[in-house]
Amino acid sequence: MQFEVPPRLVRYWLDGVSLPAAITDFSGDDPPETSRDGLVKASLLIEAGKIAEVVVGAAPQDGVPHLPGGKRLVLPRLIDIHTHLDKGHVFRRAPNPDGTFFGARETVGRDREAYWTAEDVQARMDFALRSALHHGTGAIRTHLDSIGKQIGISWPVFDEMRSEWHGRIALQAVCLMPIVNVMDNPDEFEKLVATVSRYQGILGAVTFLGEAPDAKLEAALDKMVGVAKTDGLDLDFHVDESNSPDARSLEVIADALIRHKFKGKALAGHCCSLALMSDEDRKRVTGKLAEAGLNVVSLPMCNMYLQDRQAGITPRWRGVAPLHELDSAGVSTMVASDNTRDPFYAYGDLDGVEVFREATRILHFDHSARPWLETLTTRPAAQMRMPEKGRIKVGAAADLVIFSARTMNEFLCRPQTDRLVLINGKAIDAPLPEYAELDGL
Repeated sequence: MQFEVPPRLVRYWLDGVSLPAAITDFSGDDPPETSRDGLVKASLLIEAGKIAEVVVGAAPQDGVPHLPGGKRLVLPRLIDIHTHLDKGHVFRRAPNPDGTFFGARETVGRDREAYWTAEDVQARMDFALRSALHHGTGAIRTHLDSIGKQIGISWPVFDEMRSEWHGRIALQAVCLMPIVNVMDNPDEFEKLVATVSRYQGILGAVTFLGEAPDAKLEAALDKMVGVAKTDGLDLDFHVDESNSPDARSLEVIADALIRHKFKGKALAGHCCSLALMSDEDRKRVTGKLAEAGLNVVSLPMCNMYLQDRQAGITPRWRGVAPLHELDSAGVSTMVASDNTRDPFYAYGDLDGVEVFREATRILHFDHSARPWLETLTTRPAAQMRMPEKGRIKVGAAADLVIFSARTMNEFLCRPQTDRLVLINGKAIDAPLPEYAELDGL
């Protein structure tokens, strides 16, 4: 890449870089002229770790050191709103036997019971976070398996990691439990709600997989949404991760939010079966999502891996939610990593650039005028109540990623392994961890 930010500099211009107009607030009143891929040639003044100015064109000759940008693309550090740090990097000891969702679920259950001590979870979380830091991630929301003894193991570990990583990666956690536990195990649910509140977490659950919604689901949702309103908790669901025509929990969740007039933040992950509904049904459900404020995150890499997998048969669909239609209806849409090197997804490295590149190809983000870069920046920042992140603007921390790519096409064609990550305007030294570190787990 041959681009450096000398560590001694506390005030300098990034002169002549390419900034995405959709996620940049420019100084001045006139809207800047953009390239056909939505980029603006501009310059950033970095001062005392913050962005002090964002000007269109070249930097002024004001005596401040200039670092020639060479039209390099600059992004804010990306935000990964749906991950599973507690499951990550168990692939060596717990591979998925057949690549299916059910194979993954059974394998993870056995691995959790056999291995998930505090030390094991902490080691794998730390490995994953070091990888994410290297790649330029600024914030992560992780789901934590929250059943039985694991509640008392994983949540304290998460809290410790959140403190340890403060200033490098901002962390949030969501409890992940089968929604049947709300009604079938009320004592554990009550304790879990207390745990989530104590650790400033998000209340979450996975709805029935491929089963038709029933009165029990409605009762569980009424209880969850009621608790969330009373305790001031946001909500995050795993929903309809299936191609079954009976997988229709998403509409029931939206109905519950509308019924209770829920005003907190609510997110639904996966929503795969929505893509297979009739146009009439999909439009009805999508309209309810917009009314309820229930936003959607698609997990394109994981869903491509699991959905429509049958031995000896080539998959017929991509397994992803209909993000274009959702976006057109006013639903805030996002994409994220999901699982990493575990039975639910055998690959990945918590690299937001990889997520966006693959999402562009799988979901057809290209050939579109929509600002899809928002799906890993401003939209998850708003969902996570972190408005200071995910946007290039005056006053924000100079938490940036500088690429050798000068256009979106160049950005998407190569993996950008030579990127430079800045935190508070300083280049970080954060090498990728070696997989050999995990051999003893």
